[in-house]
Amino acid sequence: MRWLVGWSSIAASFGTVGAVGHQGEGRTVHPVGSQLLWGDPDPLWAVGDWRPDEIRIITVATPEGAPTTRLAVLGCCGATDEQLRVGLLAARGGALRHLTAWPGSYTAVVQIGRRVTVAGDLAGAHPVFHTPWANGTAYATAALPLADLIEAQLDIGHLAALLACPETPEALGDGTPYAGVKRIPPGHALILREGSREITGYEAVASLAVAAPQTDPVSAVEGVRDALVEAVRARLTAPRHAPETMPPDPGPVPGMGPAERRAARGAPVPGIGSDLSGGSASATLALLAAGLPGLPGTVLGHGSGAGERLLAVTFNDLSTQGREDELERARVIAANPRLHHVVVAAGEEALPYASLETGPLTDEPAPSLVVAERHRRRLAAGSADHLVGHGARQVLDAHPARLADLLMDRRRRHLLRPVAALARAEGPSAHSLFVPVAVYRAARRLSRTSYRTGLEAAAGLLPDANRYAPDLDTPADASLAALTWSRPGPAARWLTGEALAEVAVRLQEAAIRPTSVQRPGEARARAALARHAADQRILEQAAEVRSQRLHAPFLDNQVVRAARALPESLRVQPGARAAILRRVLAGAGIHELPPGWGAPSQATSNAAGRLGLRTALPELIALFDAPLLADAGLVEARVVRKALRAASEGEPLPLDGLAALVSTELWLRRLVTRRGTCWTGTAAPRQRAVAGGVVPARRTLQP
Repeated sequence: MRWLVGWSSIAASFGTVGAVGHQGEGRTVHPVGSQLLWGDPDPLWAVGDWRPDEIRIITVATPEGAPTTRLAVLGCCGATDEQLRVGLLAARGGALRHLTAWPGSYTAVVQIGRRVTVAGDLAGAHPVFHTPWANGTAYATAALPLADLIEAQLDIGHLAALLACPETPEALGDGTPYAGVKRIPPGHALILREGSREITGYEAVASLAVAAPQTDPVSAVEGVRDALVEAVRARLTAPRHAPETMPPDPGPVPGMGPAERRAARGAPVPGIGSDLSGGSASATLALLAAGLPGLPGTVLGHGSGAGERLLAVTFNDLSTQGREDELERARVIAANPRLHHVVVAAGEEALPYASLETGPLTDEPAPSLVVAERHRRRLAAGSADHLVGHGARQVLDAHPARLADLLMDRRRRHLLRPVAALARAEGPSAHSLFVPVAVYRAARRLSRTSYRTGLEAAAGLLPDANRYAPDLDTPADASLAALTWSRPGPAARWLTGEALAEVAVRLQEAAIRPTSVQRPGEARARAALARHAADQRILEQAAEVRSQRLHAPFLDNQVVRAARALPESLRVQPGARAAILRRVLAGAGIHELPPGWGAPSQATSNAAGRLGLRTALPELIALFDAPLLADAGLVEARVVRKALRAASEGEPLPLDGLAALVSTELWLRRLVTRRGTCWTGTAAPRQRAVAGGVVPARRTLQP
């Protein structure tokens, strides 16, 4: 696990006891396993196993006595040094968007005198957190070190909102699972001036009243193609410049639980690799990387002798059936002479819910914790830099609420094909005849519902979510449920009435707060992307292989921006994502694709999830024998145990909701049993966050 952490203090507090990185009265505090990128009065550290080429620091020469002007870029950035200097000068004038426009995936920190600016990304895969501390503000790209710094307790209300409404930013607010630690929203930057803080957006937001300008579909797809090509190229040919000052790699970071301290499971193959399956997203990245000039693959003569070929990994789940077509498509694609295909075969040991007792402590809970071991086995066969197609669905596909945006713009005819596709998905039944009318009415109702009214209505319905759960068995049902300003998450049906009522209060308070209201479809699509990006970040931490970097180009800023330029009328058409990626590949000179390429494979994932649940049922029942979630007042243990047994026997319950409950319980147990903190020094915090080994009962906490 890697992060950045820094501090901005008030000038009058220099030298006081406990100031981060300062030495006052013989007392110091600094992060464990860190390397100092720049020092006082506003220090910045990189913590963890950062590679030398992942840290770049640019300093602009200034006259003597003038404020220091410098930029730190951490991660994979395809900008040249000259482009970084231009961006630094633009940021000095207040143009923050320049810091987010380079290819790649990174975090940018600018220091201009006593002003420090930390820019988050558009998707939310690189979040920025902050908290008041010692007459100033501490910030980091992870929440846990800040929680340790202020010795924070759990925010049970945030955990309730995360389970009840995971895709509703209004319920989550700017909070984290740690009381007192805040998160800046995607598309925003944190600006610190001598301890004071400001959060400002750098991206335009669609207005509720004004329709977004429509881009020509051909030009929009070309923009996505160019962005994806540059994103992949940044991973292959990103500048490898060492920073001006780079201490040696400190190795694993202590204090984060036993998983971070145990030996790494093997070493990945040097070079660039990619996931390769029948899915359109990962296959597109593999083909784009293989088609770019240069040395994309493994080191010449290493292992299989793949030479300059790109290592393409396909996961073959031997415990489930139905992947034969996907594997065959992968084999056809891998016939490319610049691809070296590796099939990772795994049985029950790689099912969801496997090896839950050995996982690492992540920054926060996420449903991906239950599939971490499954992904780790696949990634261990990959390369040191591994491309994955995560995020393509959220970036390119249309959220069902976008149908309401089309009605607001009086473009009703564009609803015909998506509504007809939903009716066909229902199959030949009497119910399917009413699907078009039901979807159209729901979209029209959403288009005429104001933001405040929509949130207030959602708050009124939320307390009954554990008694009247909507039916989401078919795509039409799921689309109808999504045509709203806010909807309960899949785990809400198992939460207590008290927990749901507290989340409803959060929605009611958000409804009356002034906000820059977006169009419903645009707002819900951004929220879904932010939730997926946060889950992807936790998956990277949970399935981390030492010395390996996962790259998700679809979550890069320039790809997200290009995808947002796609017309809504193009997005909502059936099969739009596969069609867009076909055009992307065609524009890159790749025309021959296997039959069935781009076909959805969600059924296979659901089958694996149900089989994994059935296999791990005894361990899961024991996990919820005396759960910490029940101690916190969020669930009743017997209700969850009953749901686990029912789902394992085939009852059509939402498996993603059960995964969220299991993941949160696992995360709580790992959090309260961890050893040590993220800080050291004579003025380090006396105890870690959530010290004491137990989660307090809900009645002892303030909402």
